[in-house]
Amino acid sequence: MASSSSSGPLKPVADLPSSCSPASHHPLQFITDVGLAASHAESKVSPCRQADGSPSAEVMGPEVSLPEDIIWKIHALMPIQDAARAACLSHDFLHSWRCYPKLIFDMRALGKQTRDFINIVDHIMRNHSGVGVKTFKLQTRDEFTVHPSYLDRWLQVAITPGIKEFTLGLPINSKLKYNFPGSLLSPEAAHSIQYFHITSCAFHSVGKVGRLSGLKTLCLHDVGITGEELYLLLSNSFLLEHLDLESCYDIHCLKIPHFWSKLNILEVQCCKMLQMIECSAPNLSTFNYDGPLIHISLGGSLQVKKMQMTCAIVPNLLHYASAKLLSIAPNVQTLFLHSLYETVNTPVVLGKFLHLKYLEIKLFMPSRSPGYDFCSLVSFLDASPTLKTFVLRVEAPTMEGGLIPGVNIGEDSSLASCLPKHRHRKLKSVIITGFCPWKTMIELTRCILDYATSLKHLTLDTTSGYHRRRWGNCFPLGRDTIMEARKAIAAIKTYIEGKVPSKIKFKVLEPCNCNKCQEC
Repeated sequence: MASSSSSGPLKPVADLPSSCSPASHHPLQFITDVGLAASHAESKVSPCRQADGSPSAEVMGPEVSLPEDIIWKIHALMPIQDAARAACLSHDFLHSWRCYPKLIFDMRALGKQTRDFINIVDHIMRNHSGVGVKTFKLQTRDEFTVHPSYLDRWLQVAITPGIKEFTLGLPINSKLKYNFPGSLLSPEAAHSIQYFHITSCAFHSVGKVGRLSGLKTLCLHDVGITGEELYLLLSNSFLLEHLDLESCYDIHCLKIPHFWSKLNILEVQCCKMLQMIECSAPNLSTFNYDGPLIHISLGGSLQVKKMQMTCAIVPNLLHYASAKLLSIAPNVQTLFLHSLYETVNTPVVLGKFLHLKYLEIKLFMPSRSPGYDFCSLVSFLDASPTLKTFVLRVEAPTMEGGLIPGVNIGEDSSLASCLPKHRHRKLKSVIITGFCPWKTMIELTRCILDYATSLKHLTLDTTSGYHRRRWGNCFPLGRDTIMEARKAIAAIKTYIEGKVPSKIKFKVLEPCNCNKCQEC
């Protein structure tokens, strides 16, 4: 409901610098000039009203009367550079500027050097009243350095009662981490925060933080905080829906209690000291994990539908997944498994993924274990009777010789160990990127053709670029990569192409003939 009090006609700001005109060359100039202009405004004026408490009465052009809250709403909907332009043209918008709700400063997007960026932010934050801030975002670049006193001053203005979204993105892996003052999260300010994201900070003063009772999303990246401190920080966050932890090296044990009943997404990445994850949240549906192979318990949750596990530290993620995954997420529907490499073949999966529809397996540098049997991946297919899409991505250095010498792949007897126990009647699409002319990879492909009775699409990419080619991009390929791709194409024509039924849409992706792709 609009306020009945009118702000009167809009009053032009006649004494602002000439660079604050619409002809200015860069929107940052507007922002800087508004900050400077606001510093010369009457010190006795209330943050968002005139000194006498009444709206302005002067007009630019024909007289127009707007309620004050309408002016604030219009101003709040403008991007920051347009809001600054409006403040240059009207005293009413200038007063509204001091209560502008969206303070978003992205050093990377604006392309400013550190000193200029600091000056711009400092001008604006010094002249903002601290009233009405809903969103504060400070995103920096790697070369950004600033004295902590600046950050302390900016955050004191930004973190005020009513703020909903807060982001502080300092350079990742900074040697000198900013010690985030937990005392700024007073009970009044903490209560309204719904989104809180900090990067490259130390955060150990959680005992001074108020009740984050409205918090829905928490993202901590490269933050010094222990598992106990995290639990204390979120002890009253009953509305939490998304928890994202990345490179938090002080966390050894992550325990998520049952009373976080709203938690829907849990992401844990690169927390290299982590030894255990125990989650009792009853409604968790998405779990993303990147790290060492540790004990993971999701409380036998039946709600986890989407899961991604990545291990770039130690090998044999697929071996771990075949043994543990059913007890972790028995009802998963979408599954991504990204393994560094496998030193042992994937064992038989004990049990069934009865709801799994999409499976993507990525093997990085399997040439470290050239004896890996790709046919052992049939174990996952056999354990997933409702699977519709299977994607295998292989990233490996080129191997000398291509096909393993002395192996006659054309003999049907060589496929005996690969055949599953029954036919797969749901699998419709198979994609293999980084297809190599290796015996077991060819056997795997032939095996899928034999037992996937409902298969409609088969794509073999010899360049490891299918997921990028979707955008129509080409990438320079080295001589060895092109030679290996040609060997793979020859193997496909010799051992696979003739076995593809006519009902299947069969596609082979190979290096194109453009100069960029043929670059050596």
